[in-house]
Amino acid sequence: MVNINKVYTKTGDKGETSLVGGRRLPKSDIRIEAYGTVDELNSIIGLVRSVSLTETEGEQWTRFRSIMISIQQKLFDIGSELATHREDVYEGQVITLESDVIWLETIIDKINENLKPLTSFVLPGGELLNAYLHQARTVCRRTERQVIHLSKQISINPFVLIFLNRLSDLLFVMARWVCIIKKVPETLWQSQKDLPSWDS
Repeated sequence: MVNINKVYTKTGDKGETSLVGGRRLPKSDIRIEAYGTVDELNSIIGLVRSVSLTETEGEQWTRFRSIMISIQQKLFDIGSELATHREDVYEGQVITLESDVIWLETIIDKINENLKPLTSFVLPGGELLNAYLHQARTVCRRTERQVIHLSKQISINPFVLIFLNRLSDLLFVMARWVCIIKKVPETLWQSQKDLPSWDS
């Protein structure tokens, strides 16, 4: 049970924050940066889920939002896991498992069945939800890099890194899926030798 009855505590006014268990670290520490970026990613997934609410109701969009909220829950757990010193892990704490990775891979494989093979790189955009999914994908990649950086200093659950890697793949295929479902052409990369002009 979590009981939050105060928004500010003033305990971080000197540039430090507490890990799960009470240990204090500077807010500039790579551990704080890593789980802070997980939080940023979670916020963008929230944007994705919110934008999807404007879509026509149907089983596929209900499934989409269900997956998004489950991803948010998993990311919150990952943030908590990264914010816990190995000596402060508590009984019942949720940790990332191989089954979480398999869950992502299963969804990726199912979506991929409906996608045409790419003949070029894809550019974000052309459709709002597609653009937000690509933003989430790029922040997910940055999150993965931050956690890799952290893993050079402390022991990290390997399934956290694998989960983040697969999540970026899932966000990519979902961005492509959105364009197909909404019948919007994907924006493909082309080598442009002649750039457009601005003629009035």
